[in-house]
Amino acid sequence: MGIQLLSISHKTAALEIRELFAFTREQQINLMQALCREAGAAESVVLSTCNRTEIYTFYTKEEQQQKLFSRLQRVVLVKAGALKVEHITDYLRFYQGEKAVRHLFQVASGLDSMVVGEDQILGQVKKAHEQAREAGTTGKYLNTLFRYAVTCAKRIKTDTDLSKTSVSTATLAVKAAEEALGGLQGKRIMVIGGTGQIGGIVLKNLYSMKGLHIYSTIRNIALTHDAHQKSETSQVIDYRERYSYVDEMDVVISATSSPHYTLTYSKLRDQIHTNKPRVFVDLAVPVDIEEAVTEIPRTFLYNMDDFEALARANNQAKKQAAREAGEILKEYQEDFLRWMIFQQAMPQMEQTKAWMLAEAEKKGFSRAVDKLFYRLREQASPQELEAIFRCLEEN
Repeated sequence: MGIQLLSISHKTAALEIRELFAFTREQQINLMQALCREAGAAESVVLSTCNRTEIYTFYTKEEQQQKLFSRLQRVVLVKAGALKVEHITDYLRFYQGEKAVRHLFQVASGLDSMVVGEDQILGQVKKAHEQAREAGTTGKYLNTLFRYAVTCAKRIKTDTDLSKTSVSTATLAVKAAEEALGGLQGKRIMVIGGTGQIGGIVLKNLYSMKGLHIYSTIRNIALTHDAHQKSETSQVIDYRERYSYVDEMDVVISATSSPHYTLTYSKLRDQIHTNKPRVFVDLAVPVDIEEAVTEIPRTFLYNMDDFEALARANNQAKKQAAREAGEILKEYQEDFLRWMIFQQAMPQMEQTKAWMLAEAEKKGFSRAVDKLFYRLREQASPQELEAIFRCLEEN
């Protein structure tokens, strides 16, 4: 009985491996249902972001760890079409019990992100939990776990400086383009996927900078979206017309959830005529931009794996805040584990209560309490016995 986690993240797997596990919303729902139906899980939640895919499950039956892992792993690999990929298991990490709980708390708080303290992950955790609730694959244990994790992350955000300076992969994308071109003043920048969560943050960052000419694509030009602004220096363009604009662009940032390329080498090659440096930034998993675009002269391409150096500088600056966040995390983790142990011990407590009532009826309440203490003395380890009496002293 307990919580299990299978994780594939930027810490264990390169982008081409993470792409295999970049499940669409429909695939995530299908996977959660399959875990409950085929892998024996009582509850399941799938968290899928640009840097990680994590599968949280709760099992009501006690089983050997290796047996659980094998069953869980097989279902996930089948759904990812990765069962026959060479050495694929080298990229997977399996956590159980307290370690799985702590990992989710770290993820929700931004402590396990490539960019420590980034804001996007908390919303993604909440969204994953809500999706599982709607799919009917989560219940009392994972609902409570995710609720504790979100509450902990909010407390860390309020009480520490971890997220005070908002940095994310979206802000790093803008910084990468700025460094590659020696500045963005007067540059033309196209954002593909600005209506999405990451693309929306990119646009927000760009709109806050002066002297840029911003072009944002939309699939239905008749529809408006909060992420897009219309002004003399910004323009909304039809997604289908994106290639006709690329020759003018200095920077193109793509952040969609499309399973297909948004930009291919052959089409870009045919459209680009002006000889100047260009930066393409791909914030999608699976990737939006074909890697071969780097064959076009004076073209730079950055993807999610290229932001690690920029992220390290941010993470170094947030070491003290991360330590403070770790203390808060420990407090909430212990609260959740106490709740879980108490919940799972309910049947045992009912049995003990019934036994004590029967003993009290035969020999009196005082003798029943004495007998309980003697039972504890005989069955608890010295450390457990000390902990029990320490709790009683505090009361």
